[in-house]
Amino acid sequence: MRPGNVGRVTDPAALPVLRDDDLVLEPTSGTDDLDGFAVIQGGERIGTVALQHGPGQAGRRLGSLRWSFSSGPGPMVTSRALRLAVEYAFETLGWTRVEARVPTIDTHGMRAASIAGLRREGVARGADGDVDQVMLARIVDDPPATSRDGFVAILNAGLPRKRVIGQGVLRDRDGRVLLCELTYKRQWDLPGGVVEVNESPATGLVRELEEELGLTVEIDGLVTMNWLPPWSRWDDACLFVFDLGVVDADLVDQMVLQRSEIAAVHWCDMDTVRERATLATIELLESLADAPLPAYREAPRQPD
Repeated sequence: MRPGNVGRVTDPAALPVLRDDDLVLEPTSGTDDLDGFAVIQGGERIGTVALQHGPGQAGRRLGSLRWSFSSGPGPMVTSRALRLAVEYAFETLGWTRVEARVPTIDTHGMRAASIAGLRREGVARGADGDVDQVMLARIVDDPPATSRDGFVAILNAGLPRKRVIGQGVLRDRDGRVLLCELTYKRQWDLPGGVVEVNESPATGLVRELEEELGLTVEIDGLVTMNWLPPWSRWDDACLFVFDLGVVDADLVDQMVLQRSEIAAVHWCDMDTVRERATLATIELLESLADAPLPAYREAPRQPD
C-alpha cells in the first residue's frame, strides 16, 4: 500500500497495528480520505483516532488528527495514542504536517495533544454560538517531544501572551505634555504603541515614534511600568512609560504624521489632559506631577 494512491480503499486487516506497550491502535479504515483506528487498552476499546487527509502543496502532504475517548483515560493515555497516530502519519503516510483543532473548553484534549508533541499555533473563532477552537500542529522536522528542545518549544507555544506597549512623556518648555489624537478611539493618548515580538519596549517606542510621527527621540529613562486592565475590546497589557525629555513646542511642525492612526498631535496642560485623555493617562500624569512614580503601578479601569 502506497500512501496517496487515487481511490485507495484498503482492507483494515492489511494495515499495520500500532503499539505502545499495553496500548494498541487497531485499523478500522484506510481510504484516500481517512485512516481510522480503534484504541484498545487491556483488551477494552477506550476510544478512536482518525487521520483525515488534506491537500498538499508542492509535493508536501498534510492532514488533520481527530480523536474521541471514553471518560476514563487521562491525558497521558490519550497522548500516547495520539503520538502513535502522528508517527504513523509521518512514517507511513508520508505527511509533513499534522493539525488538530481542540475546543478551548477541552483542557484535557489540549493537554493530551501538547504531550503528544503538537504545538499551539492560534485560535479559530467560532460563529453562531460555536465554541472557539485551539489550532495545534506538529511538523515532521520538529524535535522529539521528549527532548529538551521539543519540550521547551511546546511549552513556549502554549504559554499566555501578554501585550506590551511603549509610550513616552514628551514635554515642551511650558510644561505641557504631547498627546496624540487617534483615529481609532475617542480618547487622546501619549505617543507610542505596541511592542513587536522579540523587541524591547524602549526600541519599540523609538520605532513607533519614527513610524507615526516621523520623529527620532532619545529615551532619558523609565518613568514607570503600568499594568492596564482589560478595556472595551482590548485585552490587558503591560505599559512601559519612558521619559522623552523637554523640547521646543515648534517641534510638532516638523512631525510627519501617519494619518491612518494619528489625526493630530497637541500640547496639553493638565486641564486638557483631564478633558481628553484616557483615565489611565490622566491618573499617570497627575501622579507624576506630585512625585516620582514607583517602578510598578496598576492603572484604574477605564469605563467602556
